[in-house]
Order: sequence, then structure tokens, then C-alpha cells
Amino acid sequence: MSDTLNLPAETRERAGKGASRELRRNGRVPAVIYGGKEEPLAIHLELKELARQLGTGHFFNSIVEVEVGGKTYRTQPKDVAFHPVSDRPLHVDFLRVVKGATVHVNVPVVFENEEASPGLKRGGVLNIVRHELELVCDAEKIPHEIAIDVTGFDLGESIHFSHVKLPKGVESAISDRDFTIATIAAPSALRSAGGEEAAEAE
Repeated sequence: MSDTLNLPAETRERAGKGASRELRRNGRVPAVIYGGKEEPLAIHLELKELARQLGTGHFFNSIVEVEVGGKTYRTQPKDVAFHPVSDRPLHVDFLRVVKGATVHVNVPVVFENEEASPGLKRGGVLNIVRHELELVCDAEKIPHEIAIDVTGFDLGESIHFSHVKLPKGVESAISDRDFTIATIAAPSALRSAGGEEAAEAE
């Protein structure tokens, strides 16, 4: 399961673009906590700590406990606005997580037992169509990653969502189709050889 992250914050006394610019000049990032049938709470965070947590790669599929003035808010990061040139985070939206709530998360996939895939052993390439799965689960049980077993998959075969074993209580947010997650593609040498043979046969 995903770790719980902690972010210290302070309340924002002033709103508006001018106040936000001043915060950013001082190494802070404006943010807001909303949802949970409560008023939105305007806060600001330390840029360095936010950047460090964004760099973990699982910021968006973690529960983040935001500490403001001695009070802790359990939240899920919903959106981060980045500067178009510097990629510096400019603003963060956090959604309050209430006990028993389900959340939508994008969880990365990892592939296991590649040595047991006939297609990959023959030089095939694992062509990943979806690097993440959109899932619905209990806020307390967000998986870090979803492991997909490629045992037995041969050249030209596709790995669909129906091949995935999800943890108990975790469901796909996409329920209307059995979508493709990856394919076992033929190596380029085989593909080009096949193309040459076809050309000679004509």
C-alpha cells in the first residue's frame, strides 16, 4: 500500500495574484484544501519539500497529511499547476479525504516474469500502452503499483486488463471495455526480414 506523506503548511492570510507572487518569491507555493463539506482552506507550502515529494513518483497516489497550525488534514493531491518554462510548481489542489471514502487514483504498472514470456525470450519487445491504471479504491488502501505477470505471452499477443489481478477492494475506473495494457511486439529485425521476404515474393 502507498505510504502516507506529510507536508507542513501555513494558512494564507491574503488571496490574489499579488499575494501568490510574493509567496513564490519567498520559496513558498500557494495551495488549497477543499471538499469534505467544509470551507476551502487557503494554505502555502515550502517549495523544496513539495518538490522532493513530487520527485518520489507516487505523490498523486498517496494520502498526504497536511499539517496546518497544529491540525492535520488527510488529503489526496488532485492537481499541481507547473510553470510552463521552469516546471516549478505554482499551485496545488488537495481534496479532503473522509473516513471510508473511495478515491480515484492512477497507479503505475510493473511487469513480472519477463523471462517466462516466450515472445520476450525470442527477442520480442514489451510495448507498454498504459503505464498507469485508473483505479477506484478505499483511501486507506491505495496500492503502490500493480504487478502484471507476462508468463506465457508470445509474439503478437496483447495483455488486456482482464489478465490483471487487482488487490481486494480495488476496481478499475474503466468498466465498459477490456482495454489493452501492453503488447509483445516482434523485434525490428524480424519485422524487416518479413517485409523483405514479402517484397521478394511479389
